[in-house]
Amino acid sequence: MFYYASKIFWFFATPSNLLISFVLLGLLISLSKRWRRFGTGLALVATVATVALGLLPISSALLRPLEERFPMFRDDGSRPIDGIILLGGAVEAADSLSRGSLVANESAERVLDTITLAHRYPQAKILISGGGGTVFGDGAAEAPVIASYFKGIGIDPARIIIEDRSRTTAENATFTREFIAPEQAGRWLLVTSAWHMPRAVGVFRKAGLDVIPYPVDYRTGASEGFYRPFAFISDGLRRLDVAAKEWAGLIGYYVAGRTSALLPAP
Repeated sequence: MFYYASKIFWFFATPSNLLISFVLLGLLISLSKRWRRFGTGLALVATVATVALGLLPISSALLRPLEERFPMFRDDGSRPIDGIILLGGAVEAADSLSRGSLVANESAERVLDTITLAHRYPQAKILISGGGGTVFGDGAAEAPVIASYFKGIGIDPARIIIEDRSRTTAENATFTREFIAPEQAGRWLLVTSAWHMPRAVGVFRKAGLDVIPYPVDYRTGASEGFYRPFAFISDGLRRLDVAAKEWAGLIGYYVAGRTSALLPAP
């Protein structure tokens, strides 16, 4: 129930959808003589807000604390890496199956960096976590698609573990725990987007797995340049959607008791 409720809520609460909805609602209300001034004002305010949030670096300021929460991984070589956990969200599974070729999205670095790690740590297991659930039913699972791609580029199939039931970050941790016993886990790297890492680490800790964060897929730069305005409104709104969803996820998971802390720390 939590899964479906969160998906439906977020469809309407997504900032870009919400802003456009207010514009349309204002225009609709303005058709009434009695409420024309109110409707026009609502549409105007929503339009200005859309332009401002799309061009100003507000979304970068929201995303920055999440991406900087965990430092980039530096291996001191003191202990071996036993495994790599790759969280789904980087591949369009249905499109990949229909095209017969891997179709990645803007989080493709999750897959690319995992390939790099697979070669850097040739003895490490690779657990791919990602199912295919949707609000309207079961879709194509992402993990088997990525696993097939890994096998196709020469990664030993014996190293690959497929977890294809999870639909959420919380389920990623819960189902991954069925493959990894905490007391015998060793050192496992957790690969996901930097902005998603706080929530991911929180649920894995809650599940009893003390993973090592390996953040990738940064959306903001390392310099002060991330405060630059956007050239396109759509770029700013897209980043705003990502930031708002992640903050909402952190709060929702904390309230529901699914994470170890509101904003997990290193």
